[in-house]
Order: sequence, then structure tokens, then C-alpha cells
Amino acid sequence: MRDKIPTAAAYVCGGDAYPGLHGTVRFFQRCDSVLVVADICGLPDSETGFFAFHIHEGGDCQGNGFSNTGGHYNPGDTGHPNHAGDLPPLLSANGKAYLAVVTGRFRVDDVMGRTVVIHGGPDDFTTQPAGNAGTKIACGIIRRV
Repeated sequence: MRDKIPTAAAYVCGGDAYPGLHGTVRFFQRCDSVLVVADICGLPDSETGFFAFHIHEGGDCQGNGFSNTGGHYNPGDTGHPNHAGDLPPLLSANGKAYLAVVTGRFRVDDVMGRTVVIHGGPDDFTTQPAGNAGTKIACGIIRRV
């Protein structure tokens, strides 16, 4: 039963341009990996339907365009898309997205107090340092549940 309770969660809210964008990202610590589950609603229309989804190093969602989130969480100082905070993109279906992914790039304790960010465009998985993913359109702070 313990595996069904998340270790941490981020309650994601859109910025001024996307007030209807919201959702929850849950983090489940496993022995040697983390299950990340995102359930998002209110994503805007886009050409591709893909939205970059990352953990950022900053600890709050303040600042113009969520500028206080800083860059991608990258304790290993690796190139993109190998940052610890690089996650697969969200794929919108009528403004809704659900993602479940297992990662071994961090432990939940490593990202506690950091931010989850949704970008306005897809990640190209090439451009340095952040994949040319567009503006930050939503943000949430990762907190222990």
C-alpha cells in the first residue's frame, strides 16, 4: 500500500496568459528510481500538441515569466537532454495530458523544493542549454506530501 502514496507533489498553475492551466505532478520514490506522474489540464492549442516538461533548479514560481525557476536541474553538469531534470514531453489531447515515467536520474529528496515547469513549445532535444522549448507557461513547487 505504501507504494501508492506519493513522496512529493507539485501543484502546477499557469501564468497570467494561461490561467486555466493546472494540474498535479506526483513523485513516487522507488528503491533505485522515481516514478513521475503528471496529470495536467488546460494546455493551450499548439501546432504539435507537445509541451516540454522539466524540473528546474529554482525554488519558486515568482518572477516575470517564472524567471525565478532558473535553468534545468543539472547537478551533473551534462548537456541537454541529459540533465537530471529533463523529462519526456507532455502530449496534449484537447488540452489534457497524462504522463507516467520512471527515471533513475534523481531521487525525490534531490528535487524537493525545486520547480516543475511546462514550456509553451516542444523540446527539440538538441539545442543547448535547454532544447529551445519556448516560454515557461506553468510552474509548480515540489513539496513533500
